[in-house]
Amino acid sequence: MKEILERIKSLRLLVVGDVMLDRYVIGEVNRISPEAPVPVLTVESERAVAGGAANVALNAAELGAQVESVGWFGPDDQGNHLRSLLGDKGIEVDPTLRFEGAPTISKTRVMASNQQICRVDREQGTDAYEPDLNHLSEALRSKAAKADAVILSDYGKGFVTNELISLVREVSPFLSVDPKPSRLLDYSKPDLLTPNRHEALEMAGRSRLSRDSLSQEEIVGTIFEKFEPGLLTITLGADGMLLAKNGKVEKIMPTAAREVFDVSGAGDTVISSLTLALVAGANLEQAAELANVAAGIVVAKVGTATASPDEILSHL
Repeated sequence: MKEILERIKSLRLLVVGDVMLDRYVIGEVNRISPEAPVPVLTVESERAVAGGAANVALNAAELGAQVESVGWFGPDDQGNHLRSLLGDKGIEVDPTLRFEGAPTISKTRVMASNQQICRVDREQGTDAYEPDLNHLSEALRSKAAKADAVILSDYGKGFVTNELISLVREVSPFLSVDPKPSRLLDYSKPDLLTPNRHEALEMAGRSRLSRDSLSQEEIVGTIFEKFEPGLLTITLGADGMLLAKNGKVEKIMPTAAREVFDVSGAGDTVISSLTLALVAGANLEQAAELANVAAGIVVAKVGTATASPDEILSHL
């Protein structure tokens, strides 16, 4: 595994998708407001981290890859802060690709005693975040072709469209997709597809609330038939990770998490580490082992987080 991690340092990765800024306001609640039946938070600390596709980029950079992020970085304070957070980790954000007309997506979580009291979102509808490919296509095509791999990270906010998927699919040497099935986009023929359990059910044509039971083999078979991925992994939460290729379940890998504190961004960790390990020469099982360990490290931390090569090696 040390060899694979070493090879990752020579790889170039392009991450395209719904970037966002995650803010945390952390404090203590000791009383209820006299103005309304709501808790009063005494703020003790505040912090901001990269979220969504920007967190995928951070996870990849933490593993040592050269990373570029393309997404809706607006000309506002949130966009500038997000660019700065990524820039501090050596992640490229092309200054010529600026998007106007909608704010950079941000989510503020108000926390007390490790519990979320409320969340404040700043964003518009999905139509507002659809990129103008007349402006973007030439640059995106060039960036995708120069990368060793491309990750499409769809958080359902609008930046990932069928036209964008088609453009990237044409030129990417290796394409990984983290899908949002509810958007009904054409995620077909990626090299790697990484839904979670609920997303896999939707991709197989079943609602997550459906009482109809499908076996894992049926779910996997249907996804391969409809989307034709080269490889498929399905994250199963506490049950680990399912690995599949050629339309069949290969293995279910138990979770490596020793302690679960916050599952935010665990899927970002999985797709970034899986993609880089596969492109670095690992087979599916080796790549999944690395991703599983990395995700286990991340869920033991608060908020969206990353796992370093040293942390991963110490847990293997």
